[in-house]
Amino acid sequence: MRRLIVDENKCKKDGICASECPMALIKLKDGDGFPEMVPGGEQICLACGHCVAVCPHGALSHEQVPFEECTAIDKDLVIDEHQAVQFLRSRRSIRFFKDEPPDKATLKRLIEIARYAPTAGNGQLVEWLVLTDPVKIKEMAGMAVDWMRKVLEKTPQYAPPYMPVVVASWDMGFDAVLRNAPVLVVASAPKEAANGMVDVTLALSYFELAAPKLGLGTCWAGLLEGALLSSSAAREALGLPEGHRHHYPMMVGYPKSKYYRLPQRKTPKITWK
Repeated sequence: MRRLIVDENKCKKDGICASECPMALIKLKDGDGFPEMVPGGEQICLACGHCVAVCPHGALSHEQVPFEECTAIDKDLVIDEHQAVQFLRSRRSIRFFKDEPPDKATLKRLIEIARYAPTAGNGQLVEWLVLTDPVKIKEMAGMAVDWMRKVLEKTPQYAPPYMPVVVASWDMGFDAVLRNAPVLVVASAPKEAANGMVDVTLALSYFELAAPKLGLGTCWAGLLEGALLSSSAAREALGLPEGHRHHYPMMVGYPKSKYYRLPQRKTPKITWK
Protein backbone atom coordinates (compact mmCIF):
# COMPACT_ATOMS: atom_id res chain seq x y z
CA MET A 1 0.00 0.00 0.00
CA ARG A 2 1.02 3.61 -0.56
CA ARG A 3 -1.29 5.30 1.91
CA LEU A 4 -1.25 8.92 3.04
CA ILE A 5 -1.12 9.68 6.75
CA VAL A 6 -2.50 13.09 7.72
CA ASP A 7 -1.86 14.85 11.03
CA GLU A 8 -5.21 16.60 11.37
CA ASN A 9 -3.85 18.84 14.12
CA LYS A 10 -1.31 20.35 11.69
CA CYS A 11 -3.14 20.20 8.37
CA LYS A 12 -4.54 23.52 7.14
CA LYS A 13 -6.58 21.96 4.32
CA ASP A 14 -4.90 24.33 1.87
CA GLY A 15 -4.65 21.72 -0.88
CA ILE A 16 -0.95 22.32 -1.65
CA CYS A 17 -0.25 18.60 -1.56
CA ALA A 18 -3.12 17.92 -3.98
CA SER A 19 -2.00 20.58 -6.45
CA GLU A 20 1.59 19.32 -6.43
CA CYS A 21 0.98 15.57 -6.81
CA PRO A 22 2.57 14.61 -10.17
CA MET A 23 -0.08 11.96 -10.76
CA ALA A 24 -3.03 14.02 -9.46
CA LEU A 25 -3.84 11.30 -6.94
CA ILE A 26 -4.64 13.53 -3.96
CA LYS A 27 -7.90 15.37 -3.36
CA LEU A 28 -9.47 17.19 -0.45
CA LYS A 29 -12.27 15.17 1.05
CA ASP A 30 -15.65 16.67 0.13
CA GLY A 31 -13.83 19.53 -1.60
CA ASP A 32 -12.55 21.32 1.49
CA GLY A 33 -11.62 18.58 3.96
CA PHE A 34 -8.41 16.77 4.77
CA PRO A 35 -6.33 15.37 1.90
CA GLU A 36 -6.84 11.77 0.83
CA MET A 37 -5.98 9.48 -2.06
CA VAL A 38 -8.40 9.25 -4.95
CA PRO A 39 -9.93 5.78 -5.37
CA GLY A 40 -7.27 3.41 -6.68
CA GLY A 41 -4.53 5.97 -6.15
CA GLU A 42 -2.54 3.69 -3.86
CA GLN A 43 -1.91 1.31 -6.76
CA ILE A 44 -0.38 3.90 -9.10
CA CYS A 45 1.27 6.28 -6.62
CA LEU A 46 4.95 6.85 -7.48
CA ALA A 47 5.98 7.21 -3.83
CA CYS A 48 7.99 10.24 -4.97
CA GLY A 49 7.49 12.14 -1.72
CA HIS A 50 6.36 15.40 -3.32
CA CYS A 51 3.34 15.57 -1.05
CA VAL A 52 5.43 15.15 2.09
CA ALA A 53 8.12 17.58 0.94
CA VAL A 54 5.79 20.36 -0.20
CA CYS A 55 3.64 20.62 2.95
CA PRO A 56 4.83 23.72 4.86
CA HIS A 57 3.06 22.53 8.02
CA GLY A 58 4.66 19.08 8.30
CA ALA A 59 1.19 17.60 8.34
CA LEU A 60 1.60 14.85 5.76
CA SER A 61 3.36 11.52 5.79
CA HIS A 62 3.34 8.55 3.45
CA GLU A 63 3.74 4.86 4.21
CA GLN A 64 6.68 4.53 1.81
CA VAL A 65 8.05 8.05 2.36
CA PRO A 66 7.68 8.61 6.11
CA PHE A 67 7.76 12.20 7.36
CA GLU A 68 10.35 11.22 9.97
CA GLU A 69 12.82 10.16 7.25
CA CYS A 70 12.41 13.34 5.18
CA THR A 71 15.11 15.73 6.35
CA ALA A 72 14.09 19.37 6.53
CA ILE A 73 15.96 21.71 4.16
CA ASP A 74 18.65 23.57 6.12
CA LYS A 75 18.59 27.20 4.97
CA ASP A 76 22.18 27.64 6.17
CA LEU A 77 23.33 25.06 3.61
CA VAL A 78 21.60 26.64 0.61
CA ILE A 79 24.21 27.92 -1.87
CA ASP A 80 23.83 31.01 -3.99
CA GLU A 81 24.12 31.27 -7.78
CA HIS A 82 27.86 32.06 -7.81
CA GLN A 83 28.64 29.15 -5.50
CA ALA A 84 26.54 26.82 -7.63
CA VAL A 85 28.27 27.90 -10.85
CA GLN A 86 31.75 27.47 -9.38
CA PHE A 87 30.80 24.08 -7.92
CA LEU A 88 29.61 22.82 -11.30
CA ARG A 89 32.49 24.35 -13.28
CA SER A 90 35.05 22.90 -10.86
CA ARG A 91 34.16 19.38 -11.94
CA ARG A 92 37.13 17.76 -13.75
CA SER A 93 37.80 14.39 -15.35
CA ILE A 94 40.60 12.82 -13.31
CA ARG A 95 42.94 10.47 -15.19
CA PHE A 96 45.91 10.25 -12.85
CA PHE A 97 45.31 8.68 -9.46
CA LYS A 98 47.31 8.06 -6.32
CA ASP A 99 48.05 4.44 -5.50
CA GLU A 100 46.10 4.70 -2.24
CA PRO A 101 42.67 3.07 -2.71
CA PRO A 102 39.54 4.78 -1.34
CA ASP A 103 37.97 3.05 1.64
CA LYS A 104 34.66 1.26 1.25
CA ALA A 105 32.88 3.61 3.65
CA THR A 106 33.62 6.60 1.41
CA LEU A 107 32.52 4.77 -1.73
CA LYS A 108 29.33 3.66 0.01
CA ARG A 109 28.65 7.24 1.07
CA LEU A 110 28.97 8.43 -2.54
CA ILE A 111 26.58 5.76 -3.76
CA GLU A 112 24.12 6.71 -1.04
CA ILE A 113 24.28 10.32 -2.28
CA ALA A 114 23.84 9.20 -5.89
CA ARG A 115 20.61 7.38 -5.05
CA TYR A 116 18.91 10.77 -4.85
CA ALA A 117 19.35 11.28 -8.59
CA PRO A 118 15.99 11.29 -10.40
CA THR A 119 14.82 8.10 -12.08
CA ALA A 120 12.01 7.56 -14.59
CA GLY A 121 8.75 7.06 -12.76
CA ASN A 122 10.74 7.09 -9.50
CA GLY A 123 11.60 3.48 -10.30
CA GLN A 124 14.94 3.65 -8.42
CA LEU A 125 16.21 0.60 -10.29
CA VAL A 126 19.88 1.60 -10.56
CA GLU A 127 22.32 -0.92 -9.03
CA TRP A 128 26.03 -0.56 -8.34
CA LEU A 129 28.98 -2.85 -8.98
CA VAL A 130 32.24 -1.81 -7.30
CA LEU A 131 35.55 -3.34 -8.39
CA THR A 132 38.53 -2.84 -6.08
CA ASP A 133 40.71 -5.77 -7.16
CA PRO A 134 43.56 -4.32 -9.28
CA VAL A 135 43.93 -7.60 -11.14
CA LYS A 136 40.27 -7.58 -12.16
CA ILE A 137 40.40 -3.92 -13.16
CA LYS A 138 43.48 -4.62 -15.29
CA GLU A 139 41.68 -7.56 -16.89
CA MET A 140 38.78 -5.31 -17.90
CA ALA A 141 41.18 -2.75 -19.39
CA GLY A 142 42.83 -5.56 -21.37
CA MET A 143 39.48 -6.70 -22.73
CA ALA A 144 38.81 -3.16 -23.92
CA VAL A 145 42.18 -3.19 -25.70
CA ASP A 146 41.29 -6.54 -27.31
CA TRP A 147 38.05 -4.99 -28.58
CA MET A 148 39.94 -2.04 -30.05
CA ARG A 149 42.40 -4.37 -31.78
CA LYS A 150 39.48 -6.10 -33.51
CA VAL A 151 38.03 -2.77 -34.59
CA LEU A 152 41.39 -1.69 -36.02
CA GLU A 153 41.79 -5.02 -37.79
CA LYS A 154 38.30 -5.45 -39.24
CA THR A 155 36.98 -1.91 -39.75
CA PRO A 156 39.91 0.52 -39.47
CA GLN A 157 38.00 3.15 -41.42
CA TYR A 158 35.54 3.49 -38.53
CA ALA A 159 38.14 3.53 -35.77
CA PRO A 160 38.57 6.86 -33.93
CA PRO A 161 42.08 8.32 -34.31
CA TYR A 162 42.93 7.71 -30.66
CA MET A 163 42.47 3.93 -30.82
CA PRO A 164 45.90 3.09 -32.32
CA VAL A 165 47.51 5.31 -29.67
CA VAL A 166 45.67 3.60 -26.82
CA VAL A 167 46.58 0.14 -28.10
CA ALA A 168 50.21 1.11 -28.65
CA SER A 169 50.38 2.59 -25.14
CA TRP A 170 49.02 -0.64 -23.69
CA ASP A 171 51.66 -2.64 -25.55
CA MET A 172 54.31 -0.38 -24.01
CA GLY A 173 52.95 -0.96 -20.50
CA PHE A 174 50.73 2.11 -20.02
CA ASP A 175 47.02 1.69 -19.32
CA ALA A 176 45.25 4.50 -21.17
CA VAL A 177 41.89 2.72 -20.78
CA LEU A 178 41.35 2.70 -17.02
CA ARG A 179 44.46 4.68 -16.05
CA ASN A 180 45.42 2.28 -13.24
CA ALA A 181 42.45 3.57 -11.27
CA PRO A 182 42.20 1.81 -7.90
CA VAL A 183 38.41 1.52 -8.17
CA LEU A 184 35.97 0.93 -11.00
CA VAL A 185 32.32 1.69 -10.28
CA VAL A 186 29.63 0.47 -12.66
CA ALA A 187 26.07 1.75 -12.47
CA SER A 188 23.50 -0.43 -14.23
CA ALA A 189 19.76 -0.89 -14.62
CA PRO A 190 17.61 -3.78 -15.84
CA LYS A 191 16.18 -3.89 -19.35
CA GLU A 192 12.72 -3.27 -17.86
CA ALA A 193 13.76 0.24 -16.77
CA ALA A 194 11.82 2.60 -19.02
CA ASN A 195 14.69 5.06 -19.34
CA GLY A 196 17.47 2.96 -17.88
CA MET A 197 20.40 4.65 -19.60
CA VAL A 198 19.18 8.07 -18.51
CA ASP A 199 18.73 6.81 -14.94
CA VAL A 200 22.27 5.39 -14.93
CA THR A 201 23.76 8.59 -16.37
CA LEU A 202 22.03 10.81 -13.84
CA ALA A 203 23.12 8.59 -10.95
CA LEU A 204 26.75 8.67 -12.12
CA SER A 205 26.54 12.45 -12.54
CA TYR A 206 25.45 12.84 -8.92
CA PHE A 207 28.21 10.42 -7.92
CA GLU A 208 30.95 12.33 -9.71
CA LEU A 209 29.76 15.77 -8.59
CA ALA A 210 29.81 14.69 -4.95
CA ALA A 211 33.15 12.84 -5.22
CA PRO A 212 35.51 15.86 -4.90
CA LYS A 213 33.88 16.90 -1.63
CA LEU A 214 34.91 13.52 -0.27
CA GLY A 215 38.43 13.89 -1.65
CA LEU A 216 37.96 11.68 -4.70
CA GLY A 217 38.22 12.15 -8.46
CA THR A 218 36.37 10.35 -11.23
CA CYS A 219 36.43 9.78 -14.97
CA TRP A 220 33.84 8.24 -17.28
CA ALA A 221 35.34 5.05 -18.75
CA GLY A 222 34.15 5.41 -22.35
CA LEU A 223 36.62 2.95 -23.86
CA LEU A 224 35.52 0.20 -21.51
CA GLU A 225 31.87 1.07 -22.20
CA GLY A 226 32.56 0.59 -25.91
CA ALA A 227 33.89 -2.88 -25.20
CA LEU A 228 30.93 -3.72 -22.97
CA LEU A 229 28.48 -2.70 -25.68
CA SER A 230 30.27 -4.76 -28.30
CA SER A 231 31.46 -7.83 -26.40
CA SER A 232 29.33 -10.31 -24.48
CA ALA A 233 32.59 -11.76 -23.10
CA ALA A 234 33.47 -8.39 -21.56
CA ARG A 235 30.01 -8.06 -20.01
CA GLU A 236 30.27 -11.58 -18.60
CA ALA A 237 33.77 -10.96 -17.24
CA LEU A 238 32.62 -7.77 -15.55
CA GLY A 239 29.80 -9.61 -13.82
CA LEU A 240 26.85 -7.31 -14.53
CA PRO A 241 23.60 -8.37 -12.85
CA GLU A 242 21.53 -10.67 -15.03
CA GLY A 243 19.15 -8.82 -17.32
CA HIS A 244 20.89 -5.46 -16.92
CA ARG A 245 21.00 -3.95 -20.39
CA HIS A 246 21.85 -0.41 -19.31
CA HIS A 247 25.31 0.23 -17.84
CA TYR A 248 28.27 2.59 -17.67
CA PRO A 249 31.61 2.34 -15.80
CA MET A 250 33.46 5.11 -13.98
CA MET A 251 37.04 5.27 -12.69
CA VAL A 252 37.44 6.41 -9.09
CA GLY A 253 40.42 7.30 -6.93
CA TYR A 254 42.34 10.01 -5.12
CA PRO A 255 43.58 12.60 -7.65
CA LYS A 256 47.30 13.14 -8.02
CA SER A 257 46.86 16.81 -8.88
CA LYS A 258 44.81 19.78 -7.73
CA TYR A 259 43.21 22.26 -10.11
CA TYR A 260 43.20 26.03 -9.64
CA ARG A 261 41.39 27.47 -12.68
CA LEU A 262 37.98 27.07 -14.36
CA PRO A 263 38.47 26.33 -18.09
CA GLN A 264 36.10 28.06 -20.48
CA ARG A 265 33.73 26.18 -22.78
CA LYS A 266 32.14 26.97 -26.13
CA THR A 267 29.26 29.40 -26.26
CA PRO A 268 26.06 27.34 -26.18
CA LYS A 269 24.10 27.05 -29.40
CA ILE A 270 20.50 27.99 -28.63
CA THR A 271 17.48 27.93 -30.91
CA TRP A 272 14.51 29.93 -29.68
CA LYS A 273 11.06 29.21 -31.11
